[in-house]
Amino acid sequence: MNQKKILLVEDEEHLLKTIQLNLELENYSVTPAINGIEALKEFRKGTFDLAILDVMLPEMSGFDVCEEIRKENTKLPVLFLTAKGSSADRIHGLKLGADDYLTKPFNLEELLLRVHILIKRTNPAKEENKELEIYTFGENEINFITYEIKVVNGKKTEITKREIALLKLLIQRKGEVVSRVEILDVVWGKDVYPTSRTIDNYILAFRKYFEINQKEPKHFHSIRGVGYKFTE
Repeated sequence: MNQKKILLVEDEEHLLKTIQLNLELENYSVTPAINGIEALKEFRKGTFDLAILDVMLPEMSGFDVCEEIRKENTKLPVLFLTAKGSSADRIHGLKLGADDYLTKPFNLEELLLRVHILIKRTNPAKEENKELEIYTFGENEINFITYEIKVVNGKKTEITKREIALLKLLIQRKGEVVSRVEILDVVWGKDVYPTSRTIDNYILAFRKYFEINQKEPKHFHSIRGVGYKFTE
């Protein structure tokens, strides 16, 4: 398996070294940079699977670095690290082409999980691209062509196009945590910004449809601060 390469841009030396060490322990190859100018030089010298950008950088901001990266590479996943947690900053970063956004201080385990998710998105397994038509789990059945589902009590009902799209994404990524940002891109589109509660409501609806015990779900899980997961 090829070692994945990460461009890590952070001007706080202690934090830079801490993140770099933890990424390298996960077998990533890390190229560090301490300012925006250096970041762009490193970006243009090599090929990367992910860029992690601090927003507040010397020379030029992480937003500016992202904008320059997007002029040359529209597919490289970009994860912002920032001390600013406002929705305006987050939306600005997403509009520039970022894929995810993590507010300082953050949990290193969460950062590593988000890194794993973003890199995997650019290298999807072949089976994930297969077109789903009918999917069964337990006593449940989903027909992705007719939008009809058979639920735990055996009753059949029709659901919405967006519900089908979210179900398909979660099932294709079975056993993995799918980030809110990925759900936003795939199900809602990049120009729509539903709240976390909106997605939670869809998960609650799925539990009503498919779970025997909604309070102890077996299939549809919310991972606080990270995303959502489907398991059989």
